[in-house]
Amino acid sequence: MKPLLLILGGLLAVVGAVWTFQGLGYLEGSSMTGVDTWAKIGPIVAGLGVALVIVAARRRN
Repeated sequence: MKPLLLILGGLLAVVGAVWTFQGLGYLEGSSMTGVDTWAKIGPIVAGLGVALVIVAARRRN
């Protein structure tokens, strides 16, 4: 279970970062580019991913 949570948390962190950069307009080529909503949702998702990684890493086997 621990490896699954680590992978899921890492994936959430990466997806959140991508959404943030798209929302801020740094990554182009999507309908999400330049949309403020994604610039707000992205860091929240990334933060949840980092929190999940921390919780999973501290979890006992």
